[in-house]
Amino acid sequence: MIRIQQLKLPVSHTEEELIQKIAKMLGIRPQAVLEYRIRKQSVDARRKKQVSYVYTADVKVQKEAAVLKKAKSSQISSAGDISYEFSVSGTEALAHPPVIIGSGPAGLFCGWLLARHGYEPIILERGRQMEARTKDVELFWQENRLQPESNVQFGEGGAGTFSDGKLNTLVKDIKGRNQAVLDIFIQNGAPESVGYQSKPHIGTDVLRKVIVNMRRQMEEWGAVFLFETCVTDLHFWQDSLTSLECVREGKSFSLETELAVLAIGHSARDTFEVLQKRGLQMEAKSFAVGLRAEHPQSVINEIQYGAEAAKVLPAASYKLTANLENGRGVYSFCMCPGGYVVNASSEPGRIAVNGMSYSGRSGENANSAIIVTVTPEDFPDSGPLAGVEFQRRLEETAYNMGNGAVPQQLFGDFEKGKMSASYGAFSSAIKGHHAFGPLHQLFPEELRASFCAGFHRFAEYIPGFDREDAILSGVESRTSSPVRITRNEGFESNKQGVYPCGEGAGYAGGIMSAAMDGMKIAEAIARKYRGKTGGK
Repeated sequence: MIRIQQLKLPVSHTEEELIQKIAKMLGIRPQAVLEYRIRKQSVDARRKKQVSYVYTADVKVQKEAAVLKKAKSSQISSAGDISYEFSVSGTEALAHPPVIIGSGPAGLFCGWLLARHGYEPIILERGRQMEARTKDVELFWQENRLQPESNVQFGEGGAGTFSDGKLNTLVKDIKGRNQAVLDIFIQNGAPESVGYQSKPHIGTDVLRKVIVNMRRQMEEWGAVFLFETCVTDLHFWQDSLTSLECVREGKSFSLETELAVLAIGHSARDTFEVLQKRGLQMEAKSFAVGLRAEHPQSVINEIQYGAEAAKVLPAASYKLTANLENGRGVYSFCMCPGGYVVNASSEPGRIAVNGMSYSGRSGENANSAIIVTVTPEDFPDSGPLAGVEFQRRLEETAYNMGNGAVPQQLFGDFEKGKMSASYGAFSSAIKGHHAFGPLHQLFPEELRASFCAGFHRFAEYIPGFDREDAILSGVESRTSSPVRITRNEGFESNKQGVYPCGEGAGYAGGIMSAAMDGMKIAEAIARKYRGKTGGK
């Protein structure tokens, strides 16, 4: 195959025009293009009067060597993709099946590889299966009655299930894991476009179906899923794992195993406490906190694309960063075009928010977390779980500000320090009960001032971003794990047989990076242990 980069065409182009452009760049007739595959698609909106799609495409032609030799452009080369390979080289036998704690992206992709290669893993998930979980979440948003074990944070698929479903990452990937994750998603029902879009997203509605399809395939390969099963303790003999203590349907039982993957997610605070008591090495880490901001999606589209291109292009996104003079970083996080703010709480008496989009991204508003970096020096307590307590205090304050509902405030009022009484030119797109509250009192003054400074700085890139009627919702406290569970070069913790994994363990920040970290753990296990069967 021949790879062509920087194929630029108007956003309203046809497939015939794309083929003609390919042929022209290769110096051949359009009929000589036997096959092509889009490898990457992005939007170039730097010139609003000439907004374009930019492609990288792999092309099959006759006499490929001759066509390559004739081509003079640096944009044309032989396609050479990295093919992901999973190798089982371990020789040690496992007396019991490996156990994966958590069914989010990290646990799911670790389990996918282990199941496919004959390890017959057991996946423990404290929350419920997808259908029941979805009903619990919808009921919570409607009636504000929280199920602590079945919510936006806990349940099949993890916290990313009720999100925008972004499938892009900044992780450097020389092993082909990134494309492998996308391919597995596509095999299980994701649209093929996620394999080549520069900023792919899957949407919460599609992602839920994909996750269920993955689980069913893993079960065919011998994996066992135990939902509504919470790990309450770990037992060791001479610093080696021997069993897990679990609770299921109100009854405790012991699960013998010498290998457990901790893919617990960033909200498993009770599990962090158990791990600390059992002597696993942990440390508090920096993260970021802030508020979720809403703007009309139509305004963002026109600013990003221009009036004409905005009529035909999908909902526009943005990514904004600012480094302030006080040393704080302020940035947008988990931007959801055409999405919804959601109540993402998981603990009674505490409020946490997130953003979510469906696959069509057809909602009226754009929303994004606008967050400010915090370090362990900001935490009032010390120790590995100091960040957890910092989060909890913010969430408790937010809960009280809204009397149990998500507190909201317009940006202009937030900056002036006064309560909001009504929305401005547009209303909030939010899932869950909400009420106006004094969000300006939520953070220490330095964080509040940093938030405002960043908000104004962003208006230099997106005019009007700092409009007074921008809607703020709080608190965005779970941008990443406040804890890192240390691991060695073999990916084990200081306790043999325990493998910290994914976002909750402090090694990922989103669906893709968590999934890729899960793959790393599966690879490490396969280097040490052999599977029970030959695999698929």
